[in-house]
Parts: sequence; C-alpha cells; structure tokens
Amino acid sequence: MINFDNLKNKKIAILGLGIENQEMLKYLSKQKLEAKITICDMREKQDLAERLKEIDFQFEFKTGSDFNQGLDAFDILFRSPGWSIACPGIQLALKKKVVLYSPMKLFMDFCPSKNIIGVTGTKGKGTTSSLIYEILKTAKKDVYLGGNIGLAPFSFLEKLNQDSFVVLELSSFQLEDFHSSPKISVLTNLYPEHLSPADPMNPNFHSSMKDYWQAKQNIFRFQTENDYLIINEKIQEEIVKTKAKIIKYKKSEIKSKLVGEHNKENIAGAFEVAKILKIENKIIEKAVNNFQGLPFRIEFITEKNGIKYYNDSFATTPEATEIALNSFVNPIVLLAGGADKGSCFFQLAKKIKEKVKYVILFKGKGSDKIILEFHKVDFPEKKYIIVDSMTEAMKIAKQKAQAGDIILLSTACASFGVFKNYKERGKLFNENI
Repeated sequence: MINFDNLKNKKIAILGLGIENQEMLKYLSKQKLEAKITICDMREKQDLAERLKEIDFQFEFKTGSDFNQGLDAFDILFRSPGWSIACPGIQLALKKKVVLYSPMKLFMDFCPSKNIIGVTGTKGKGTTSSLIYEILKTAKKDVYLGGNIGLAPFSFLEKLNQDSFVVLELSSFQLEDFHSSPKISVLTNLYPEHLSPADPMNPNFHSSMKDYWQAKQNIFRFQTENDYLIINEKIQEEIVKTKAKIIKYKKSEIKSKLVGEHNKENIAGAFEVAKILKIENKIIEKAVNNFQGLPFRIEFITEKNGIKYYNDSFATTPEATEIALNSFVNPIVLLAGGADKGSCFFQLAKKIKEKVKYVILFKGKGSDKIILEFHKVDFPEKKYIIVDSMTEAMKIAKQKAQAGDIILLSTACASFGVFKNYKERGKLFNENI
C-alpha cells in the first residue's frame, strides 16, 4: 500500500500516458507532490504535449524506440492497463526491487471511502456498472462511476468522502496486479477474450485462459468474510475461491428498455447489489425502467423502409455476437469480422447459419477464421462477402435487406485494421444508415 508521503522525492516512471495516468498526474500535481516524473510512451514528445498542459510537473521523457528502456533506474513504475507486465523492462525492474503500481491501485489506496463496488466479466460489466450507478443515484446516494468505462477515478477523487459510493468497471488488465478487492464485487460472466494482441496502441494480452481468469479473480481474491461477491449462476462456484459471502443471480424480469436475455442477467446482478445496500424495490425498478442502455451495446438506432438498424459495435467476441443474434427473431443482415483476438468462431458460425440471411465481413484475420468455420458448417459462399469499409458494407446491407429485416453491426472481432476502435466503427455505422 502506498500513501502520498511514499511518493515524495521518488523517481517515478509513467508507463503509457493514457487517461488513467494522465488524471493521476493531474491529481498529484494539485497536491504539490515533489517527485521526478518521467513519461515513457511509444509516441513522440510533441504528440504528448497536449495531454500534459494542465499538469504542473517538470517532465523528462523516454519516447520512440527507447520508451521501455532503463525502467530499473526508477523507484516506482505506474503502468497503464495496455502495458504488459511481461514487458522485459518491467521484469528487469522487478528483479531490482522497483515497485510496480498502477493508477487504479493507487486510487484504491487513496480512496477515503470503503464503499467501493467493483464489476468485472468478459461482457456486461459496463451495463451492469451503469445500472448500479443509476440505481444508487436514484436512491439519492453520493455515487460516482469510473474505471474501464472511460472515466478515470482520479478525476473525482477530491469529491469523495467516507460515505461516498464508488462504482468501478474493472478490466482484466486493470485487475491483473491488484493487491486489494472492493467491498462488493460482481462477476458477470467469463468467455475467452484478450488472448492475442489486437490493439496496436494497447498490445497487452493474456497468454492463456488460465492467466485471464487469474487476473479476473483479483476482484474477489482479497475480500474478507465481511465482503460480498455476486456472481452469475453460469459461473461454476467451485472455481471461485473467496472468503466473501457469495450471492448468485439468474435473470431479472424487471421491466426495462434493454434488448436481449443477457441484459436480464445484467439487471439481476445490479439488483443484488442494490438489495445488499437495502435500496427499496420501487427505487430499483424506477432506475431500471429509466435506463436507456449504453451506446454500441445492441443499441436500436432507427427504422427506415421497414428495416430496423441495431448497433452492437462493442461486441468484440463471438460469444457477444451470439447473444446479439439470439436477441432477435427477424431475419438478420449481419456486419461482422475484423481483427482477431485469439477467439474460436465455430459456435458462432453455427449460430449465423441458423439466424442470418447474409453476412458482410470486414477484412482481417478474424474474418479469415470465420470463413474457415463457415466451410465446416456448410454456410454457402453466396451468403457472405468481404469488404474494406463501412460505406461499402452499408451499401450492400441495404441491398440485401428488405422490410421486416434487421441490419445488425455485431462483429465478434476487434476493430483494428479497418477502424481505429469500436467507437469509430459504431459511429460510421450510424452515419451510413
């Protein structure tokens, strides 16, 4: 555990100037920390300048080809989630007793409240976290939402007191070197994910499903008998080793605007958190009824000429796309494929054969693997095509769809190659309707 005094006059390396490290530096500069700060990032100094404008430190830089060299010369390393712990520079530093930390770990140390609710899982963690936040907000609690959802918790740390509630969406990369666990933890599901380096700017990945699960377990590994672990009943309890009280959930039938059976599970997970906190059912139901859902998660966009358009750009695994396909009974024109994240697409190919009338694949290694599985399940070649842009994809989709059909963007793959990220992919889908 680190406190503010532990950081004074230390040689600190910032490994990757992402949002989390950036907001941590803003906070530490406001607290007038005296320390020697070096930014280690593959991008060049001039590309980082804008992110450092509001931060009152005299920085040194290791950029370009030298960005990960000499890390053993520092006292403390603050790692962005995209920076692999297996990096040779980090491993050498650890051998020389350099302290490896992260902004999220430091936030857990600095947070004045112990009312921290952590949510993880392969899919559903963003929606579940947001539902918990909306329920607590509706109940007039002093509540804040942050983490992998895109808001670094150091941005609101100064607003917190001992009675505040903090809801954190936590990725496996944020969790993999945790040394503490939240008071209440939620585990939504577990599928193969992040098993190969798909994102060129965040190349971290897990070498095996075992390593991926090891990282996820940190959300409950350090809990005590006074804490709570809420898990989807689909997760085998025997693989969950914890001292915390375990609460299982299935599906909720609370009325909501969310599409799909999986969202009934997300609501159920949020409901169990609310019950632990003794929130009345009518408040829970009101919050769930009003919740609009998150962008790019089986999001209904519009209906034109009798065709409904759904944007599920966040679906970057085959399991997520299977869930999306199971959410509809109408004929589907599917936009899928892209960069590979180490997934197996055989079950998805079978589901596509069952549910989809035509598939438009974005070029990439993931699409190549999908086509191999199409051959195994005898999905006709005349029912799919490969494209290299959203404009081309949407033009073909409109030609193939007719009134009563659904055009669904749910790729089962990462976006990199054709698109910068899933947000750009989703935005372009909406613009080309």
